Amino acid sequence: MTDDAPTPAPEPKTAKPGWLSGGRAGYLALGLSVIALGFSAAPYLTGGSNVRAYLLEHPEVLQEAQMALQTKDAEAAVEETNQAAAANAGLLAPDARDPAFGPANAKVTVIEFFDFRCPGCKAVAHEYRALMAAHPEVRFVFKDWPILDRGDDITSQYAARAALAAHQQGKYLEVYDALMTERALSIEAIDAILAAHGVDMDRAKAAIAAPDTTRHIADIHTTAAALRLRGTPTFFVNGKASPGIDPAEIGKLIEAAKR
Repeated sequence: MTDDAPTPAPEPKTAKPGWLSGGRAGYLALGLSVIALGFSAAPYLTGGSNVRAYLLEHPEVLQEAQMALQTKDAEAAVEETNQAAAANAGLLAPDARDPAFGPANAKVTVIEFFDFRCPGCKAVAHEYRALMAAHPEVRFVFKDWPILDRGDDITSQYAARAALAAHQQGKYLEVYDALMTERALSIEAIDAILAAHGVDMDRAKAAIAAPDTTRHIADIHTTAAALRLRGTPTFFVNGKASPGIDPAEIGKLIEAAKR
């Protein structure tokens, strides 16, 4: 998962498109305190042994402590998100603007918040699409959440807008697949993908710059913030956040929801 979330944007430079919302700041990385290190090492120490010397000799203790803290933090983040979702069911209510596939009255709905440049999103995209094919009775919803732009870089924002423009022409999934497969996304590469999949470029350019598209993506940012999301991809199955991003685990949650 890419840990990243939006912060208020700076004033756009005149060279940028009018729809550009600006960069996003990331979350602070996890650290370990001296006290935590002391407690982690304590079971292994005897007498007046020096903690620092011990950790230098046994760095695996530090690694184990860090992994434990990361796991605890991840579990707390999922719980916080689920509490936010439970407190306001409207946050994950159907939005006709979102690309969605599968029966509208499906018993199970899966929602993905993602960024087309997110390494984790790209890593699971192929298996996730296979999961969709294996569960035609499930509703799959795509929340284009561009959070990886920095400074003058607008690639994530442009990719999200381009995909939504393709959706207006009934070509979302093929463009989604191509954008996720492309390792070196750029505005030129995104335009080439649209054209290669038969997207009318004049209509697409108008949709990319449209105020309605700006509003749609802004609403997704607002929803993600209200849900306390920390990064991409984040999956929800019937309104509950998945602890992980492995499509196999998402599949297990789908089967459980069916029962």
